[in-house]
Amino acid sequence: MSKDLSKVRNIGISAHIDSGKTTLTERILFYTKRIHAIHEVRGKDGVGAKMDSMELEKERGITIQSAATYCSWKDIDINIIDTPGHVDFTVEVERALRVLDGAVLVLCSVGGVQSQSITVNRQMTRYNVPRIAFINKCDRTGANPEKVTKQLREKLDLNAHLLQMPIGLESDLKGVVDLITMKAVYFDGDSGEDIRIEEIPAAMLEEAEEKQEALLEEVSMFSEELMEALLEGGEVDTALVYDAVRKGTLALEFTPVLVGSAYKNKGVQSLLDAVESFLPCPTDVVNMALDLNDGEKEFAVTNDPKDPLIMLAFKLEDGRYGQLTYTRTYQGTLSKGDTVFNRRTGKKVKIGRLCRMHSNEMEEIDSCGSGDIVALFGVDCASGDTFTSEGISCSMTSMHIPEPVISLAVIPVDNKAQINMSKALNRFTKEDPTFKTFVDHETGETIISGMGELHLEVYIERMKREYGALVEVGAPQVSYRETISQRADFNYTHKKQTGGSGQYGRVAGYLEPLAEGDYEFVDSIVGGVIPREFIGSCDKGFKKSVEKGSLCGAPITGVRCVINDGAYHAVDSSDVAFQLAAIGAFKEGYLKAKPVIMEPIMKVAVEGPSEFQGSVMGSINQRRGMIIGTTEEGNYSVVEAEVPLSEMFGYSTTLRSLTQGKAEFTMEFATFKQVPKSVSEQLVKEYQDERKNS
Repeated sequence: MSKDLSKVRNIGISAHIDSGKTTLTERILFYTKRIHAIHEVRGKDGVGAKMDSMELEKERGITIQSAATYCSWKDIDINIIDTPGHVDFTVEVERALRVLDGAVLVLCSVGGVQSQSITVNRQMTRYNVPRIAFINKCDRTGANPEKVTKQLREKLDLNAHLLQMPIGLESDLKGVVDLITMKAVYFDGDSGEDIRIEEIPAAMLEEAEEKQEALLEEVSMFSEELMEALLEGGEVDTALVYDAVRKGTLALEFTPVLVGSAYKNKGVQSLLDAVESFLPCPTDVVNMALDLNDGEKEFAVTNDPKDPLIMLAFKLEDGRYGQLTYTRTYQGTLSKGDTVFNRRTGKKVKIGRLCRMHSNEMEEIDSCGSGDIVALFGVDCASGDTFTSEGISCSMTSMHIPEPVISLAVIPVDNKAQINMSKALNRFTKEDPTFKTFVDHETGETIISGMGELHLEVYIERMKREYGALVEVGAPQVSYRETISQRADFNYTHKKQTGGSGQYGRVAGYLEPLAEGDYEFVDSIVGGVIPREFIGSCDKGFKKSVEKGSLCGAPITGVRCVINDGAYHAVDSSDVAFQLAAIGAFKEGYLKAKPVIMEPIMKVAVEGPSEFQGSVMGSINQRRGMIIGTTEEGNYSVVEAEVPLSEMFGYSTTLRSLTQGKAEFTMEFATFKQVPKSVSEQLVKEYQDERKNS
């Protein structure tokens, strides 16, 4: 039995921290009868929200891992991924958007478009994900959906328009007016489950008619039939309006905006209707794969269940049942007991168990087909692997993984902790591509790197809780980079004669700054002065050289190494000789090329009451920050700045004491910039002292 793909929706729910994503998902599950009681995120009943299944999530009231579930609304099946809002867990959002067809962008009706909303929106745009906006928390004091819609247009450059008007705001929120059907919708009953449709209250009718007219004018751009119907006057068929809104949304040229309050159980069912009406089904979206037999040429997957299988593993989780692999099927069908191929490793994999996930519970299924999001059991693979059936060799395009910017040394307290720590790190690095770990050869310490303090803090806490690995934590280290600021020539001869055959190689050329990218090797050798077989050796030598700079021991980026001359010896030249010659040549050129140290600069947004704006700006200036802009709305202000990461450690404590705990900040990586001279001298001195002592 092949299922009707037009009745499937794969959606993600993403937003800024504390906009109510998890609360909204909780309500969706309740109204679609997946759960029978509502629990709050920071619930007093000790149960916590369904989608926050990790102990840490329940305690902190935040989402750390995206959770997957599915439910049915009317006659459609919806796969939902609830994603974290904290920028430290940004990879969770990236991988969810990579496999979803549509998304719901949740906004707070008071906070509006906040820094993280901008990041999430940028990620949605990167993967061409059509979106609906839901303005949540309309029951809060200061709620203003009109203002938020305006911000969607100005700050996110979305063609956003309200499809609804709230009936009453703040504590008077009673329901919504649907501007397409021109009816008032109320949500009665203890949990808002009884929907009552009435005529629009007389006091609101005139405003509703004006708004409907403006809305119809806007969406008629996407439908000629609707435009003709409007020009003729008279009644307009609502089906035409729905069709026009859907076309605009799928083309990413229109963003429908709905309003409500998930906490007060208002407007959630209307949002589900909008998901059904306006968001794409798997066949509405074109997904591309790369043909590995034809030079990675792109081709569109078919979504046909009869075609060969193509599925992408987008998230791994090591649970109490062993390794779970979340996958999205793009075409074909997979049944229990089938054998598939992992295209990265070339290995055959037999599928033992297939499950549908519901947060941390699961439901066994026999088969899945195009458009499904399911979990496989006990399959050894990495995040981003493509599985296919025999006879088709292709790979789905991978996702964007940001580089880590902060590192910590973790030292296990005893041998048992050492064993448990390596188990934990092994699992975490497999699950999270932005979490990296390595051993520092000089100090022998284990270093973990990630996207921010919170990111690493959560992993250290999880090591203790889930693995009983007690670790001591070193001071945070910033990931500096070194680069060159001008062109410099090199001409280096490596000679070694110690009885028997020696080593000989001469390498000449120049280094120059590279505008885009980290490293580039250019072979401009003519006339065979360095034989072909040793060109690769030179490249290897340069690659080794850029691993560690001589200023502060940081990796070197933004360098182009060009070789244009050299010499070899018929007997004494070898692969090793030319590698060593390239290393010597790089050192010679690097010192002449005026190397500089670069540091990660973070984009910081501090939000809080306006009365503290002066002291917030002062605290940013003290931290070598550069203020980019401030916006004030009522008695609330947002200060946006670019601040070096090295100055941001412990900022949350400082900010709390400055603002009586009323302000909060978010930060994300922006760029690398050269460090000031005084900081550079300090870093170089520290590095030299360290080398003397070791």
